[in-house]
Amino acid sequence: MRFFTKNTKTLPPKKRRTRTLEATKCRFCREKIEEIDYKDLAVLQKLVTGQGKHFTRKRSGNCATHQRSSRRALKHARFIGLMPFCG
Repeated sequence: MRFFTKNTKTLPPKKRRTRTLEATKCRFCREKIEEIDYKDLAVLQKLVTGQGKHFTRKRSGNCATHQRSSRRALKHARFIGLMPFCG
């Protein structure tokens, strides 16, 4: 039977990396835009996939308020006929 002895060497304490988290704001908050305009097709095109689906918040980087606003603007533009419903 073998007896294990405790290692008597002391290791230096591990250094923890301090990580600074930068608050990422959505692009509309940075530009201080309150409401997304349904007539601004260049902005709406960036929030839509090639198939015409609305990007998720995680993918587009929008906050909840501007995601809802963009959803409303997108629906309005589709209803009027400025943007296609698909592809």
